[in-house]
Amino acid sequence: MPANLPPEAKDKWAEVEATNEPKLKLQKYQEFLAAVPQHKGTMKLRGQVKKKMAVIRKDLDEKRQKRVGLRSGGPKFFIEKEGSAQIALIGMTNVGKSSLLAAVTNAKVDVSPVPFTSRDPVPSIMNYKDIQLQIVETPAVTEGSADGKLWGAQTMASARNSDGLLLMVDLSCDPVRQLQVILGELDKARIATSKPKGKVEIDRKHTGTALRIVLVGKLKDCNMRDVEELLRSYRINDAIVKISGEIALDDVEEAIFETTMFKPTLIVANKLDITGAEANLRMLQQHVQGKLPVIAVSCEKKFGLEKMSEAVFNTLDIIRIYTKEPSKRDPSDKPFTLKRGATLQDLAKSIHGEFIKNFAYARVWAKRLVFSPQKVGLTFALEDGDIVEIHTK
Repeated sequence: MPANLPPEAKDKWAEVEATNEPKLKLQKYQEFLAAVPQHKGTMKLRGQVKKKMAVIRKDLDEKRQKRVGLRSGGPKFFIEKEGSAQIALIGMTNVGKSSLLAAVTNAKVDVSPVPFTSRDPVPSIMNYKDIQLQIVETPAVTEGSADGKLWGAQTMASARNSDGLLLMVDLSCDPVRQLQVILGELDKARIATSKPKGKVEIDRKHTGTALRIVLVGKLKDCNMRDVEELLRSYRINDAIVKISGEIALDDVEEAIFETTMFKPTLIVANKLDITGAEANLRMLQQHVQGKLPVIAVSCEKKFGLEKMSEAVFNTLDIIRIYTKEPSKRDPSDKPFTLKRGATLQDLAKSIHGEFIKNFAYARVWAKRLVFSPQKVGLTFALEDGDIVEIHTK
């Protein structure tokens, strides 16, 4: 133990050493880290602790999967993706998840007042503006889901596998408490619902090439030399490290052991038709403070569902691009979906690699252009609803 640790940290370390129970030890490690000052002198210690925490989490996760598999005959931990994007529908029991699927998708679901009816992920398809969005209803969340309680392992696996999350709460009772439970379990499973200020990707090539750090952003409390020294201290000598946005040295260290996954998230507040729901909705909105979008619906009365579909599409931050063959008059009625900010090169790559190799030019029809079609190159930024005609050599 470093001599410069404050008394609180030393007390927490004593608690770490006093327990051998994995879940409790993980909690005590977290409390110890919170008490350790963050500076270069404690960097190695914090890294060692985080490594031990990562090993415990991995071991607990493997045991959960084996336990659930034996209990239920090997359930599907996640559903294979279909359509333009997959959204995991997450909520506590009896909030109306099955009712939502029945109202907006093609799914044949069992809508029941009995708690914990859904025990495996249930896939369905929601049609929206020429594209299909897959919504997967997950088993109900409860305190302890991230630790594998009930069917929590399936729910967290579905959340990690998805492109976005729908967090459903019931406005007939305390929606803030429900949201706190859901977010707490997602946080324990290292799933973030708020977009991080920065991102660190470590691609360990192990090819003998030199360490390469690509910085597209800002280092907050360190410089490039500090980052390189940190990586080499963990024997990362042949990797490509991509840093974007605002990143602290501690974020780089976190990425060495475990990666927190960010998922675009929308809160769906159900049962708006119930007496007292509007007051609970205001309480929820005040608690969220605009950090996450909130859409109020009534699955039973089919109110607000169209707004929800639009909000899901916007939350996923995707765009629809329609393609047109040079010999055809009209574009395809089935668009490609790309992340917002995509270029024509991204579109060409998603169609076929040969389009980039043999690319000559493209013509684009768009309302924002002064004239359409406009002749453009691979760096042209696309927007939702654009029509693209690619010409090859």
